[in-house]
Amino acid sequence: MPAEKVIIDTDPGIDDAMAILFAIVHDDIDLIGLTTIFGNVTTDIATRNALALTELSGVDVPVARGAYVPLVQEALPVADFVHGKEGFGEVPPFAPSGSPVEQTAADFICATVNANPGEIILCPVGPLTNLAIALEQDPSIATKVKSVTVMGGSVAAGGNATPFAEANIWQDPHAARAVFEASWDVTLVGLDVTHKVICGPADFAGLADAAPKLGGFLNDAAQFYFRFHEKHDGFYGCHMHDPTAVISIARPDLFTLEHGPLDVIVEGDKAGQTIKSSDTFRPRANLCMGVDDNAVREVFLSTIKSSF
Repeated sequence: MPAEKVIIDTDPGIDDAMAILFAIVHDDIDLIGLTTIFGNVTTDIATRNALALTELSGVDVPVARGAYVPLVQEALPVADFVHGKEGFGEVPPFAPSGSPVEQTAADFICATVNANPGEIILCPVGPLTNLAIALEQDPSIATKVKSVTVMGGSVAAGGNATPFAEANIWQDPHAARAVFEASWDVTLVGLDVTHKVICGPADFAGLADAAPKLGGFLNDAAQFYFRFHEKHDGFYGCHMHDPTAVISIARPDLFTLEHGPLDVIVEGDKAGQTIKSSDTFRPRANLCMGVDDNAVREVFLSTIKSSF
């Protein structure tokens, strides 16, 4: 079968880097664009980091700069305590030679979907602002994408930014609501599964040994991530949030699904919480609730190791 054409909407971010490099290397994914957003870092740093990752990998993937602020609410602080001020832990910032395309992220999404009807998978692994803006600009893209795979939210696992909200949804709940209301095929890869996929120092040391360029970079960046999880979650390793979402595109057989409409609480103490909706007129989403965590972990590690 031909490789899946994927646009990753991203705020790189240590686990974003894992997801992007995985997508670049994996034979069943054709990464045709990166669109950038605030979240782990500012939009400008995210854009620089996305360009740096393509140059590190030696691939020509267009990067489009996205929105700077949420749709409605005030911008929340970036997660530099998780990913470091420059996004890749203590790895010094890259100075990429390339530049983003002139199109905004939303324009790039609309143009690419319209040029490839029925073929594009959108994979947002940050706040959903760019997708919501693209929908507002051209509602017809909802009928033209192949599907949308969202890393964000949770059905039963609670939150990681607040007791209720996962970070990507919390950063722009109004955008998430718009995405879940649209009539496209959405799969939610949330904390229900991503909290179960964990890698540790030995895994990343193995990547560095097998693939010094990409694996070595990820190993260096991940050290900051390990320390964050040790302090906040009590284990020295990391959840594999964003790569798990991308892996679900290449290996959907490793996940078990429930189905139902979703909504998002947009204000109050529970702002950013994803909830099952009782509105039968809403489209049903595919909700990842189970995962073969060992297999997902092995797919990630073996793919990056193949990049030598």
